[in-house]
Amino acid sequence: MHTAEHILNQTMVRMFGCERSKNSHIERKKSKCDYFLSRQPDDDTVKAIEKAVNTVIVGDLPVTEEYMPLDEAAKIVDLSKLPDDVSETLRIVRIGDYDICACIGEHVEHTSEIGRFEIISHDYKNGRWRVRFKLRDS
Repeated sequence: MHTAEHILNQTMVRMFGCERSKNSHIERKKSKCDYFLSRQPDDDTVKAIEKAVNTVIVGDLPVTEEYMPLDEAAKIVDLSKLPDDVSETLRIVRIGDYDICACIGEHVEHTSEIGRFEIISHDYKNGRWRVRFKLRDS
């Protein structure tokens, strides 16, 4: 589920030019993420998001990690969500050449292990689009 969140985040960045989710709640059965957008995505756009995420998943991209000094990581990833007392060494997670970010969560080794991504509901209020999703076996 956590690796799927990374893919969703990068998909939103690419499709909308927005930032990665500001708030997320990742659980085994279902998860949610919040994005700040100028308008609510219509049904066709929601289906396009779902399709784009699933395309990355079935692409069987490797999920790798590396550790690097904070100053080096700042050159390649957004560190704005990290706490002030963050370690001087960060774990950087890459999903093929699709996504890269600092992360402490658990991930699969290949995207094909994720299953099928499904958006189960979404709502829009005051510029915040909240999307709820789950994973199904492929």
